[in-house]
Amino acid sequence: MLTVTFDAHDPAGVARFWARMLGREVIEDAGGVLLPGDDTQLSLRFIPSRTEKVGPNRLHLHLTSTNEADQQHLVSTALKLGGDHLDVGQLPEEGHIVLADPEGNAFCVIEPGNGFLAGCGLLGEIACDGTREVGVFWSKALGWPLVWDQDEETAIQSPHGGTKVAWGGPPLTPRQGRNRQRFDLTPAGRDQRAEIDRLVSLGATRVEVGAAGDVALADPDGNQFTVTPA
Repeated sequence: MLTVTFDAHDPAGVARFWARMLGREVIEDAGGVLLPGDDTQLSLRFIPSRTEKVGPNRLHLHLTSTNEADQQHLVSTALKLGGDHLDVGQLPEEGHIVLADPEGNAFCVIEPGNGFLAGCGLLGEIACDGTREVGVFWSKALGWPLVWDQDEETAIQSPHGGTKVAWGGPPLTPRQGRNRQRFDLTPAGRDQRAEIDRLVSLGATRVEVGAAGDVALADPDGNQFTVTPA
């Protein structure tokens, strides 16, 4: 199971924001706050951290809209919940609207009629900086097919459909320390050690073992991710 994990100063607060935006329940545990997904929509997790945001994130979310009224409703809901507009250099004629959640994490509300995200659900895409090599790595790691592979850009999607995970190719945003948004992987049908060995054989590198038994690896671009015990 793949989860997108966010470092957060106020995990409960930012989780409530995203729970309202996505219509999900909030599950608190000792390590953070989880918004469970399903076979087609990725889970989100928020964990306490005092790390500060430095520069643009290398990962952000894309929400889809069904029509112009729905797009404006999503934007107004985000603003009422503590989000804000964000200028990342987008052009006035571009149809998507760029916002930030209460902790400054960028996300986009995509215009209706976007063919690439048609049928992907409300959380349509996890948009990442990354090379083609990383897209191929995660395709093999998750067993998800490549649904886009052109001009160094890649995207993968669960065989069940739903949220796409995409990498935009070079140039990459410079990475400064550990990414504040990253993937957590819980192996299904394998023990943790066997899963780590498999991921290393696909091109990951070992980084460290956490106190709770989580093991940090790095993908071929050097982005850390965590393999948690099943």
